[in-house]
Amino acid sequence: MSTWILRRPALPALAWLRQWQPRLATETAILGAAVFFSLAGNGLFWRSALASHPGSARLALALLLVLTGLHCLLLGLLAWRWNAKPVLAVLLVSTLFAAHYMDRYNIYLDADMIRNLLATDRKESRELLTASLLLPLAQSLPPLLLLWRMRLNRHGLRRALLRPGAFLRASLAWVAGGAMVAPQDLSALLRNQREVKYLATPANLLVGLPRALRGDSPIRHAPKLPIGTDARATARLPGSKPRLLVIVVGETARAANWGLNGYARQTTPGLASAGVINFPDMHACGTATEVSLPCMFSPWGRHDYDQARIRGHQSLLHVLEHAGISTLWRDNQSGCKGVCEGLAIERLDDAARPGLCSGDRCFDGILLDGLPARVRARPGDRVVVLHPLGNHGPSYYDRYPAAFRHFTPTCDTPELGRCSRQQIVNSYDNALLYTDHVLASTIALLGRMDDYDTAMIYVSDHGESLGEKGLYLHGMPYAIAPEQQTRVPMAMWFSAGFAADRKLDLACVRGRAAAPADHDLLFSSVLGLMQVRTALYDPRRDLFAGCAASS
Repeated sequence: MSTWILRRPALPALAWLRQWQPRLATETAILGAAVFFSLAGNGLFWRSALASHPGSARLALALLLVLTGLHCLLLGLLAWRWNAKPVLAVLLVSTLFAAHYMDRYNIYLDADMIRNLLATDRKESRELLTASLLLPLAQSLPPLLLLWRMRLNRHGLRRALLRPGAFLRASLAWVAGGAMVAPQDLSALLRNQREVKYLATPANLLVGLPRALRGDSPIRHAPKLPIGTDARATARLPGSKPRLLVIVVGETARAANWGLNGYARQTTPGLASAGVINFPDMHACGTATEVSLPCMFSPWGRHDYDQARIRGHQSLLHVLEHAGISTLWRDNQSGCKGVCEGLAIERLDDAARPGLCSGDRCFDGILLDGLPARVRARPGDRVVVLHPLGNHGPSYYDRYPAAFRHFTPTCDTPELGRCSRQQIVNSYDNALLYTDHVLASTIALLGRMDDYDTAMIYVSDHGESLGEKGLYLHGMPYAIAPEQQTRVPMAMWFSAGFAADRKLDLACVRGRAAAPADHDLLFSSVLGLMQVRTALYDPRRDLFAGCAASS
């Protein structure tokens, strides 16, 4: 009796749900999805677009019509009766998840950011899988249920072919009509805030994804075209020690928090004691690793930027190999992004070294473990690249051992929204303090390798936003990126033997360091420092030209 009473109310509801199957035209479903996207998946878009026109109902209406019409147009090209439900389902979930991260960190989704997301490894992805994702997941359930239950109308062949064209024309008219509601305000917005287009979701995904996959990409790989095959190293004097240059490509270190640059906190005590040459006005080629790494190791860089050409060709390391200088890439991050393709690479992020590794992460000190032996395994001049985890967010607290928890209180969660800005900065500075320790340890190790003439160049790939103007992390479109994401630290150290062998005037280099510099200088500077002759070498972009013996 009691069992029957408990079940009785549920039966009609379940029966009704099984019978409830609303019939809709495919175009009606697309329109409903477009309206949902405009209202539920574009919080950051609305806040940014209306910030300069608060309370403007005309502009708000114009944007609603244009945004909805644009999504109708894009979806009308992708969704047909036979695939509309899976396409809309995928877009519903991806839009709400994208909107969640965009709102939380003020992220702009352009092609470079999408490429960066596609290249994210499982460890980085795991750090972003937090309890806050339950919100967009819950938001997606009602529209997914509706989508699952609806039945799309069938049409004859003639109508099935004509209706999509009519729908696309209507969508274009919708966009045009929306633009006429507030033409002056809309024109001013698109002229003064062009970056707002990267916030319109899922339009940014639908437009950016094909661009991110074009040419060489994290998904589709294309063979690298050779460069610098004419490279030749200048002959060394008999009895000369081999040269060892270690290039440390820092991760997400920003110039603003670099102690050597005059930051209020001393985050670089080790480097200060080592007497390195510091470059206080250094600028990155990109705002994300996926962009900066290929760019800074290419001959074209930012000054002649061509993404397809940079990604489609070999790098500085290949040119060194052509010249007979062997290279090695040691990685504690997410790989070399094609820079070391086909060359020696050692992945250390999955190492099991007590004291340096725990769980599925290793501290950056692992990059020095066994380094001398790896260098000595091959004779002659060598260039080794160390790629640390550095200050990669949002889990800054997880980038340093407990002994480096100097600045407190810290933000001990990847959900930055649960921490104060000061806690976030404290964790970031602690990670930078540990980077300084690793760099100082690298210099000490190189100083003990007296069978080599040694040198070290440290430069970060890009910077980081820590709450300035509401921005966090990195990856903003370069044209609008704040300087916190584009200004990075760079420092150099040379052993006495290396400086003497290259007849390097360190006072001259210190003078050069005071001038503005950028990633574009790395390619020719390394070639010049290692005395490699090639047509790709540009003396105008060699920091050591005029400060060292010529090749």
